[in-house]
Amino acid sequence: MRAIVMSQTQAPMEVREVPDPTPPAAGVVVEVRATGLCGSDWHAWAGHEDLTLPHVPGHELAGVISAVGPEVRNWSVGDRVTVPFVCGCGACDWCRSGNAQVCPDQQQPGFTHWGSFAESVALHAADTNLVAIPEAVSFEAAAALGCRFATAYRALTARAEVKPAEWVTVVGAGGVGLSAVMIAKALGAQVIAVDRSAPALEAAQQLGADHVVLADGRDVPDAVREITGEGSQVSIDAVGSEQTCATAVLSLRRRGRHVQIGLLPTESGLSQVPMARAIAWELDILGSHGMAAVDYPGMLGLIASGALRPQDLIDRVVGLQEAAVLLPEIQRSATPGMTMINPGIA
Repeated sequence: MRAIVMSQTQAPMEVREVPDPTPPAAGVVVEVRATGLCGSDWHAWAGHEDLTLPHVPGHELAGVISAVGPEVRNWSVGDRVTVPFVCGCGACDWCRSGNAQVCPDQQQPGFTHWGSFAESVALHAADTNLVAIPEAVSFEAAAALGCRFATAYRALTARAEVKPAEWVTVVGAGGVGLSAVMIAKALGAQVIAVDRSAPALEAAQQLGADHVVLADGRDVPDAVREITGEGSQVSIDAVGSEQTCATAVLSLRRRGRHVQIGLLPTESGLSQVPMARAIAWELDILGSHGMAAVDYPGMLGLIASGALRPQDLIDRVVGLQEAAVLLPEIQRSATPGMTMINPGIA
């Protein structure tokens, strides 16, 4: 099959022929019809992840099952499926309790094993991790759910427990930030989007943001207080830097809830967070790491009803060759929304 291969970090990648994958005993092989180009893939390319090289990135995917392992009970060749980017082992207490997103033996396509920037990808523990795609949902829309959309959904519903009419400040209007804007609006919240890119904020407004704040050197927490009176009840850092994390936390009112979605890579693995404010104002600082397959029905129900339209986040669809060039530049891209890869495009 054809795949994007990374032979070393922070170096050009190439599209070349590699061996076809085979299904694990309890897993499947999926023919990839759509896969998202995500900032997390850039972190892998930049060397922020522990990878075995050569490596095939890609973790947001949707497609059709082409091969099934002998221990799989619930899936067949030809099924249309997607998968969370965190795949549980299927056997531990965390997986059995519906919390595969924190499975200690988790695997992640594109990180712990070869991913979906290819014509096919192997996935393990299919009965725990696969999600059926309704016929009315396109492969591109389903692939958009795998990381950014599902992560934002769980962050707002299961972690922050957003209530109607609450203020939600979303820092970062890229793929996951715009997802958070859409989902917060569908939940009945009032949304403030923050970004340093005017086109990204325009996209956020088109997707429902009630207010936008251009992070052009102004005091963003003060701007949020001017809009809300006291600060927001919920904040989301959808970028993942110490600055954006601090901005989001300091935009909260007393007893507010902050959810950290964006990764915070540092050499030590530790990051600065304004904990003095968190203590004095009794803020909740929450992490959110994807969403297990068992939690997809609520999100799919909103999509089926038309309340959520993940396909509206997709800016463009490219082939593997163009994606190999785009990935190293993704952190510098001013394009809001998502870039989707179709491995079938020449």
